[in-house]
Amino acid sequence: MNVWILRHGQAAPQARTDAERELTAKGREEVLRSAAHLMGQPLQRIIASPYVRAQQTAELVRQALGFTGSILTVPWLTPDSNPRRVLDELEAYNAEDVLLVSHQPLVGALIGLAVHGSVQQAQSMHTASLAHLEADLPLAGGMELVDVRHAE
Repeated sequence: MNVWILRHGQAAPQARTDAERELTAKGREEVLRSAAHLMGQPLQRIIASPYVRAQQTAELVRQALGFTGSILTVPWLTPDSNPRRVLDELEAYNAEDVLLVSHQPLVGALIGLAVHGSVQQAQSMHTASLAHLEADLPLAGGMELVDVRHAE
């Protein structure tokens, strides 16, 4: 199983609610640079947070890759979601190569939990940073961090 974890691109600092913050022009550019690293990867599913900036990020990636599937929107990829729950949810996709589009602090904590078995060893993830993890199963401490690319 390959899991790519993409933090959304730069978002407007304010909106009516945090969930409604939209990508900035810079954020869109960042996402497209990160999407280029996914070209040729065997993605089978794009799973995204319901927050606007994550949905916009996922859609930009979908278009850039020519991905024909729809984006699966789930409530367990929001900024304050539990990384253990994300690993549990990923078990349903363990035969697939998936892209998760989400937020800090979740993405950093999720990578720390997946690779080191601890959310205390969170991975630094800037806007539009892309991490690639590999494993047979999505288990705490049982995944390998293949690489992390920061959009700059």
